[in-house]
Amino acid sequence: MALAETGTFHDPDANHVPADWAAIDPAWMTAALTRHHPDVRVDHVTLLMRDHGTNRRARLGLTYAEGTGPETVFLKGVEPGEHQEVHHRNGTLFIEPDLFASDAPLPLDHPAVYRVDIDRPHLDFCVVMEDVCARGADPRDATRPLTPAQVADGLRGLARLHGRYWGFSAATHPTLAWVQTWAPTEGWQVGLRRRVPTGLARADGLLAPGVGAYDADGIVGLWARYVATLGRGPVTLLHGDAHIGNTYVLPGDGVGFLDWQVAHRGGWDQDVAYFLVGALTVDDRRRHEADLVEEYRRSLPAAIRPSADATWLRYRAGAAYGLAIWLSTLGTDGWQRQDVSLALARRYAAAFEDLAAAAALNQLENTS
Repeated sequence: MALAETGTFHDPDANHVPADWAAIDPAWMTAALTRHHPDVRVDHVTLLMRDHGTNRRARLGLTYAEGTGPETVFLKGVEPGEHQEVHHRNGTLFIEPDLFASDAPLPLDHPAVYRVDIDRPHLDFCVVMEDVCARGADPRDATRPLTPAQVADGLRGLARLHGRYWGFSAATHPTLAWVQTWAPTEGWQVGLRRRVPTGLARADGLLAPGVGAYDADGIVGLWARYVATLGRGPVTLLHGDAHIGNTYVLPGDGVGFLDWQVAHRGGWDQDVAYFLVGALTVDDRRRHEADLVEEYRRSLPAAIRPSADATWLRYRAGAAYGLAIWLSTLGTDGWQRQDVSLALARRYAAAFEDLAAAAALNQLENTS
């Protein structure tokens, strides 16, 4: 498990966000690594890969004049323009860098983080993190689903995270006092209402029939009602965006989680339903979901473990979240590949119908 036991390099009063990722100063990179690798001195940094999507990312190769460190590292920052504006509107722009800068323990597999630089006035940041592929990690997306055994491992990891922060608040975890409680904010709804209609048009005739009873406003309305339940308790620290595209599989079938940019405080079911439904084929989900949900429940500490009936109800309602998110993503151009977005929209739509998610949401609202 990659946990930053030695802490992350972070100077909250300084702006060192590099402007040109193709020309990183070796001294800057040396400073990034020294808390984990105190004897290193980087002498050369090579840009190996650069990607511009919802965020900007790069893989860098390193050589050393002194000491031994990682051969490659991964950089992540905000993509200027529309994506930057969306993250800022949704209140998610600085969540990931703030989370890693806090050094809050995350007891599941995730990339170790070496350095965090944040430039709030210019809505920019840079995170230097472990290249998990150097550990043999295999990043996944919807075109390469997980197996039930891999999903079970991921759920056990989420249970460790949720169990550690169960009932968390500003008083119980002051370094995370800034973490927002999930709420159906206007910023989120504006984006969904703009893009879900296009997503529905692109998926016309390809979704489970039960979804056809809802127009775009109805789907966003279900999303908003579901998200409103997430702050009613019990609450915990959520990854918040635990779809399959933010996972990787390690040798031995362990599963880790990338991209913590939507971490929130809220009900455990948002992580569990979003991960489980999107990570499996529809057939595998139908065959194994009851056992997998129970695996998650039993992986929680006994003192906080909800009842089996309460767990199943919350899981069922959670399909409403993924359905709206991936119809919205399908309605964009350039955020995700269309085949990925359509595959996930179809999985969440099938679960929405199979699990009678709308009825579960009605029941959840009446029992919360």
